[in-house]
Amino acid sequence: MTSISVSNLSIDIPVYDVAGSSIRKLLLASTVGGQFARSGHNLVVHALNDVSFEARKGDRIGLVGVNGSGKTTLLRVLSGAYPPSAGSVRVEGHISPLFDVTLGMKPDATGYENIRICGLFWGLARDELQSRGDEIAAFTELGSYLDMPIRTYSSGMLLRLAFAIATARDPDILLLDEAIGAGDAIFFRKAFARLENLAQQSSILIVATHAEAIIRRLCNKAIWLHQGSLVEYGEVGAVLEAYQKMRGAPLPDGAAPTALATVPQ
Repeated sequence: MTSISVSNLSIDIPVYDVAGSSIRKLLLASTVGGQFARSGHNLVVHALNDVSFEARKGDRIGLVGVNGSGKTTLLRVLSGAYPPSAGSVRVEGHISPLFDVTLGMKPDATGYENIRICGLFWGLARDELQSRGDEIAAFTELGSYLDMPIRTYSSGMLLRLAFAIATARDPDILLLDEAIGAGDAIFFRKAFARLENLAQQSSILIVATHAEAIIRRLCNKAIWLHQGSLVEYGEVGAVLEAYQKMRGAPLPDGAAPTALATVPQ
């Protein structure tokens, strides 16, 4: 049975060699989330503090909180990128993190070659690549450009190819960060439909975004994080209402120019 169990999870991130520069400390304080403490000459960011929750098959969880609240850190821990400093994370099922869709791409390889290379990187078996390769190529709408090295692509073309490859598998547990783009507005509608279908096929979805419309459309539960601590976890409407009251305004439907910034109507 697919499941996630997080118990008393804490993540401490040391930031070294900051004692000598007040300017550097100020910059760090403005760009690194979580609470701060000192350990000798080093700064320690308490990115997550005693976080506990469980997710079962059918849970679609939206992570909400201001910048620096710990949303991205939690996703990284669940993906296995960050080890817990304290507490535990138990996962049953295959994790599919969709963070940077361009990971593993080779600039001097053609579009078709990158479909094969990155398809393996994203966990597709060779027989799946054989059956899905044509579908991935068609979804990109890049045509003969797929025969060219991707270093010749525009950023929008590269993103189309990367997104098509990264969303070609059927995940057990899908982790989404909001920093996902898919090119122009017309292609985005097509890309979001594919992303929504991928989310529905997954047993568990956890998505971090500032866009309330995304959370309401994709999720049935929400987790509210603040300064690395879990404030509330429950039904999506109730959590969003409590979060909005704290902020004094609704979550923005488009806080950044990303593919999760606007929901197609």
